[in-house]
Amino acid sequence: MSAILNPVAAVLIVPLAAAFVLVLIPGYRVAAWINVAAAFLTFAAALALLVWRPAAPSRLLLVDDLNIVFIVLNTLVGFTTSVFSSGYIAHELEIGNLKPAHLRFYHAMYQILMGAMNLALLTSITGLMWVAIELATLTTILMVGIYRTHEALEAAWKYFILGSVGIALALFGTILVYSVAQPVVGNGLPAMTWSTLAAHAARFDPTILNIAFVFLLLGYGTKAGLVPLHAWLPDAHAEGPTPISAVLSGLLLNVAIYAILRFKIVLAHNPATIAPGPLMMALGLLSVVFAALMLYRRRDIKRFFAYSSIEHMGIVAFAFGLGGPLANFAGLLHMAMHSLTKSGIFFAVGHITRIKNTQKIGAITGLTTSHPVLGWIFVASVVAIAGLPPFGVFTSEFLVVSSAFAHRPLLAVLLVVGLLVSLGALFLRLNSIAFGEPSGDTSPDRMSALPMVFHLGLVLMIGIFIPGPIVSWFQHVAGLLG
Repeated sequence: MSAILNPVAAVLIVPLAAAFVLVLIPGYRVAAWINVAAAFLTFAAALALLVWRPAAPSRLLLVDDLNIVFIVLNTLVGFTTSVFSSGYIAHELEIGNLKPAHLRFYHAMYQILMGAMNLALLTSITGLMWVAIELATLTTILMVGIYRTHEALEAAWKYFILGSVGIALALFGTILVYSVAQPVVGNGLPAMTWSTLAAHAARFDPTILNIAFVFLLLGYGTKAGLVPLHAWLPDAHAEGPTPISAVLSGLLLNVAIYAILRFKIVLAHNPATIAPGPLMMALGLLSVVFAALMLYRRRDIKRFFAYSSIEHMGIVAFAFGLGGPLANFAGLLHMAMHSLTKSGIFFAVGHITRIKNTQKIGAITGLTTSHPVLGWIFVASVVAIAGLPPFGVFTSEFLVVSSAFAHRPLLAVLLVVGLLVSLGALFLRLNSIAFGEPSGDTSPDRMSALPMVFHLGLVLMIGIFIPGPIVSWFQHVAGLLG
């Protein structure tokens, strides 16, 4: 009974139990509601972690200020996406894109994905985190290919191959960290535990730690969609179900960033190692500039916003690479704002593609005329992700740029150029999609706009006023990151 009432256990057990139940449920409506209920219970358990913490970390699990940021964000977006998914997937069933057997598989996989990401965030063991991220990757690969079309299967295989390369690099880096820790702290779990690694990192061989971090950054950077390791991401977004696009952009990329940050903290405790910041800033800037340019050549709306996700992961990587209290605070805030905004955009894109029966940007026009509510929500969401006031993305990007100009002015100029180039692409596409003569179907939208409005409202609220407890919380975590 105590395990059930333990929020840490609930965050991990509820998705697993729900997946087992959903495999047995044949009816779509019941399964959809179970999926939503399980996601809500997981989110409620994550919120409970804000006021209840284990007295001490267990051998396998760790709860601290850093991973609670990710856990709360992960479960919140997981819950709102399950609400959106219940209507979206029902439509896919109605039009014959999916069969009832596919839906049983989809809902079970969704809960396994959520549970795997939660485990990656909560485990105190480096090797177990690698296993959890690999499980989350394999789950999303299966969900990307769920339509069984040639394009979907090709995207799934591409994701599998590139994801396997990335996770292999991350595994090799993890093994190197264990090998350098084992002579100092002993065999077994101590050499794979975050707290032990950080406490004894100053005694580790810095050369092997340097090599390990390069492999870890490349491996988990692949999962985060950083350029030049990003090639799987646009195809996965374009061909998979839209709710999975929201989860990929809003959650799974963050989990990969979290893994990099954990190892970055270990390196920070050994002054003889290389500074991980320049490597992260280089990949981050490359991602921002490359993705901004590629936005102009995208003709598929989901692929377009996939490249936008690459750009924003680049901003996050740059901020954490820059380091310092302000840049780390900005990185955490930007990660949260991007997750909420981009998942909300994919909710809107799911509505748009359902109504217009196409993903081609050129075939979608006049949305504010044909569907005013959806159209203006989409306009506001694109304004938000473009980094304009009064939304939270503007606040986080302003803080990143301010910190960059204070410490690396030349890099700050490159970052600003990338942001301006992407701004032009976003408004170029927004103009054609939202305004002009309506095209395609003009029938009313039957899906709920509540998840979109909720996400947009949170981003607007943070842009206008960040509550004091959140500021204190993020400041403390920023200090931990060094």
